[in-house]
Formats: sequence, structure tokens, C-alpha cells
Amino acid sequence: MQLDFRHGSPRNWLLAAAAVAVLLAAFWLWPRSDAAGFVTAPVARGEIVRSINATGAVNPVVTVQVGTYVSGVVQTLECDFNTRVSAGQRCAKIDPRPYQVAVDQARANLVAAQAQLTKDRASLEFAKRVWESDRGLVEQGVVSKETADSDQSAYDQARAQIGVDEATIVQRRAALDAAQVQLDYTDIVSPVDGVVVSRNVDMGQTVAASFQTPTLFLIARDLTQMQVDTSVSESDVGAAKVGQDATFTVEAYPDRVFRGKVAQLRQAPITVQNVVTYNIVVNVDNPDLALLPGMTANVHIVTDRRANALSVPVQAVRFEPRGSGADHDGKDGKESGDAKRVWVLRDGKLVAVPVQVGIDDGNSIEVVSAELAPGDEVVVDRRAGSRAGNAAKRSPFAF
Repeated sequence: MQLDFRHGSPRNWLLAAAAVAVLLAAFWLWPRSDAAGFVTAPVARGEIVRSINATGAVNPVVTVQVGTYVSGVVQTLECDFNTRVSAGQRCAKIDPRPYQVAVDQARANLVAAQAQLTKDRASLEFAKRVWESDRGLVEQGVVSKETADSDQSAYDQARAQIGVDEATIVQRRAALDAAQVQLDYTDIVSPVDGVVVSRNVDMGQTVAASFQTPTLFLIARDLTQMQVDTSVSESDVGAAKVGQDATFTVEAYPDRVFRGKVAQLRQAPITVQNVVTYNIVVNVDNPDLALLPGMTANVHIVTDRRANALSVPVQAVRFEPRGSGADHDGKDGKESGDAKRVWVLRDGKLVAVPVQVGIDDGNSIEVVSAELAPGDEVVVDRRAGSRAGNAAKRSPFAF
């Protein structure tokens, strides 16, 4: 059929436009193999490590809070930040004068009680002699029976008073011991060998221990042994086990990797805004004292490891071509479990290769396949602007 455009017939122009559209559609929708239209990555062999990522804080393994049992004014300070202390070393002194007065008073009361006992023992001896003398005179009729009975009562009372005096002495001695304890508590001493990491008091400050013991110092027992307290989500905690290797970095040393081991998985849940996490403790050696208490650590806990594993990028097992003329080998692309497939460019054509997958580290995934070898190129995505990609996107028949 010959079209006549000389007269500008609308019908002729419509037919021409329709013919051009058909030709363009046929060009774009015609299946073709375009190897340059895909992004590929090589199959590699190496170590794959699966890990749990968490954030935590560096802390001493043992931190002792040193407080005061008595109230008063801080008279002297002998420890400061970073001071190395030994067990029993005095770090501060509370004004002892009020407690010394209490000790002196308690000691005076004890001395008075002891003097009273001496006096009452003398009275007991006198009452005993009077009673024994009058008892003999009663038989002779010189002293009346009532007088003898009165003497015996005085003797019994004197003897009982000795018991009261002895109990009073015990009481006064206990009061003296209590006052002495209070006086001794004015010396704030370190209970362990370690390093002062925090000082919360100044000289001249008044501390009150009436309702709650105030913390004056924090002493780390051994800064060469540290621990990282991490918060791990409940979705990841099932893979964590005691003894697993862990690595972490801190902002102070971004190029240095510290290594430790999982020492404890605490079963107490921590719930914040309906998000449940668990505390995992990682022990780490700190021989050069580079790690300081309170540092933020980005932790990686190794839960599984594959050495010399054949691996492909994770995107390779997720990629599925659509409308690209690939060889599907009669498969519909829907696989389950560990059975997956990857797509390899061979002779300019996409070929599906079935694989069994293992662990992944978020970037690479372990594959088990006799049809793959290191160096093979697997497809991970379509290249932007490629004809294969555009055909799949534009074709209404793509599936």
C-alpha cells in the first residue's frame, strides 16, 4: 500500500504514526541477550564471619564505691582522681571532734561504773559482816529476830547490786566500743588495691549519712582487666554463647581493634519502650591501660565462621531476571529453604546455577556448588539504562 502525504491527509499521518509505534515496540520488546546490561561480581573464596553488632560501654571488672558511715565536715583529702591506693589506705578524714567527745564520755561512764562496782563490793562486805554478827547475837538473845532479818535483807540487796554493777559495766563498755567505731569511721579508707576513678567530695564539704550512705570515691580494682557491657536485641541473643570471640573499637583509637571473649550472658531482660535487650559482658585485657572507663565500644561478637569458603555477594542469590531472555531451565524462580540459585553470564546468555547457601556476613554469602568456581561472574543487578533492564521495565508482558 502506498501512502500519499502530499496532500497532508490526516488518515495518512495516523497510519504512518501507527507504523512507527509498532516498529519501536518490536525493537524494545524483542528478547535479546545484552551482557553489558548487567552488573556482575566474581565468585571468591575466603573467610566468612557471622557476627552480632552491638554498642556498649567499657567498665572496670570490679568497681568499689567508697562512702561514709558517719556525717560531718571533710577535714582532709588524701586521694584524688587516678590515685593508686592500697587496701587500708586513708583517702579522706571526717572532722573527728564530735565523735572523740562521744568516746571520752563513754569512757568516763565506764570508769564511773567500775568505781561504783568497787564501792558496792565494799558495801557488800560490810553488810555480810553485820548480818553474820547479828545472827550469832540472836541466839544469845541480845539482838531481836527482826534486826537479824533486816541485816540479811541488806546483805542480799548488796549482793544483787554487784550483779547490777557488773551488767552496767558491760553496757558502758559496749557504748564505748560503739563510740570508738564511730570515731574510726571518720577515717575513709580504701577497701581494695586499685585506682581512684572518681572523687565526689571536696575538702570542707559537709556529708550527711543519716538516710543514705553518700559515695565519696569510686575505686577500680584492676584497670588492666576491663569488661564491655553491651545491649543485644532479643532477635540476636539466641546466637550468642559464652566463650565466643569478640572484637570492638572505640572512638579514641579508631584504627585499633581490641579483642576479647564473651564472659557472661545475663538473662535479666532490659525493656525500654517495648524493646527488649539483654546484657552481654565481654572481657578484655588492658595491659597498656589504653581503655578508660566509660568509653563507648562498637562490638562485633563472632557467632559463626567459615574458613576458605566459596562465596558470592548476597545480592546474587536475590537477583531474578524478568523479561531478559534468560535461560530459566524450566524453573519459576521461587525457591525455599537453603536451596537457591545464582545467575551466571555464559556466552552472552544468563544461565541459572542452583546452589546451597550457608552463613553470610551481610555482604557475602557462602555457597556450595560444583558448577561454580572462583573467578566466575555472577549477576547481582541490572545496569542502569541498559536495554535489557529497560525492556524488562517497559514491557507490559514482563513477569
